[in-house]
Amino acid sequence: MNISPELFDMDPDMSDYTTFSHGLYIGGKWRPSSDGRVIEVIDPSTEAVIAAVPDATLADAAAAVEAAAEPATGWRETPPRRRSEILRRCFELMTERAETLAALISLENGKALRDARGEVAYAAEFFRWNAEEAVRISGEFGLAPSGANRIVVDYQPIGICVLITPWNFPAAMATRKIAPALAAGCTVILKPASETPLTAYALAALYEEAGVPPGVVNVITTSSPGPVTAAMLADARVRKLSFTGSTGVGRVLLAEAAKHVISCSMELGGNAPFIVFDDADLEAALDGAMIAKMRNAGEACTAANRLYVQAGIHDAFAEGLRKRMAALNVGPGTDSETECGPMITRKAVDKIDRLVQDAADRGAKILCGGAVPEGRGYYYPPTVLRDVPAEAAMAHEEIFGPVAPISRFEGEAEVIAKANDTEYGLAAYIYTRDLARGMRVASKIESGMIALNRGLMSDPAAPFGGVKQSGLGREGGQKHGIAEFMEAKYVAVTI
Repeated sequence: MNISPELFDMDPDMSDYTTFSHGLYIGGKWRPSSDGRVIEVIDPSTEAVIAAVPDATLADAAAAVEAAAEPATGWRETPPRRRSEILRRCFELMTERAETLAALISLENGKALRDARGEVAYAAEFFRWNAEEAVRISGEFGLAPSGANRIVVDYQPIGICVLITPWNFPAAMATRKIAPALAAGCTVILKPASETPLTAYALAALYEEAGVPPGVVNVITTSSPGPVTAAMLADARVRKLSFTGSTGVGRVLLAEAAKHVISCSMELGGNAPFIVFDDADLEAALDGAMIAKMRNAGEACTAANRLYVQAGIHDAFAEGLRKRMAALNVGPGTDSETECGPMITRKAVDKIDRLVQDAADRGAKILCGGAVPEGRGYYYPPTVLRDVPAEAAMAHEEIFGPVAPISRFEGEAEVIAKANDTEYGLAAYIYTRDLARGMRVASKIESGMIALNRGLMSDPAAPFGGVKQSGLGREGGQKHGIAEFMEAKYVAVTI
């Protein structure tokens, strides 16, 4: 069986990638699934099958937990400096192989190469950041208010972690979980999305080369995520579930984890408002809108989902956005000229089209795009709508595609109410030249993250996460990310 380590001997254009198959990565070894079944991987640009990966069974899930348990004590007792050096080496190797990894992401995900390159750089940074944080995990020491004893608090690895990641950022969503877990001293089992498993397996080979011991990181793919995940969570040695994905699936996983009282981190859906006030710099707001909306062709939980533009600047903004969106080059992600690649599946295209047609039926005006093109590939054109009514489905559902719905507003209180009229609370964007207004509105928006006069907010050094139905816990940030993978142990000491 040809396996992932050979990937890095290939040309960055990935022209020979279809000759490679992959094994489940369990205990530092590559293996087929216990029943020999496989999952086909589809290139969304052409709808062609490009690879096949093993379809893990319940027996494979049990083997992964066992593999993660074997090195657990040794890894948690590994000196922080040594763990730090291994994480730093992961960063260096990802940086060295950035072009190959970006091409692989574009191939299996469809995203434009420029976006894939950005993702690799972002994903690698989680290893550098957590390499630096691994040696700074400290406890607490103090005197009890009664004076009877000293309070000592130690922070220890939580245990084996099950990590579940989505298809839209196959590298970054994995490293954002793996890096802090390893820094904390935990062993992990990663279950990547079956649509984009190749990046996860390529990175597993990279971790091994960087010095991650066998069993510390395990990777399994499955077409039965519910039963396989449930089986892993039922093992008493598993103490953490970290999931990135839809709110609906998150609710199911929370219920399953509750059966075993397992700690959960949930990064779920979003419905981000993008608010532009009359006094905003128009060109800066348009620049920000293109980033917030079109990063990864709109297939991001932080994507601007509802664009609210104040009446005085509304028409100019709508026309400016139309021109920019209509000018984008749509094509295969692996083409260096592409600015908007395909969606991940035909089902995703159908959903986007349903939302656009629903808005049009309710009175919204389509300024550009708005129709599924003919031919192979899961494409949807960059689309702008104006006068989108509040009752339109896209005002309440994640679009997850290259569609920008614009609505007009008059005053500050009105737009705050509209922005908060959602069960989600992950990200929000505000454009205004008035800093006092920006901070005032930001304080009233029900969201875990706010970008003020910026179209991009994600940063490994900042806590990432939402409120309401957008999730629980935080990833990244100073201590926040590592804290999700640690338990506080209190020792009362009489001195």
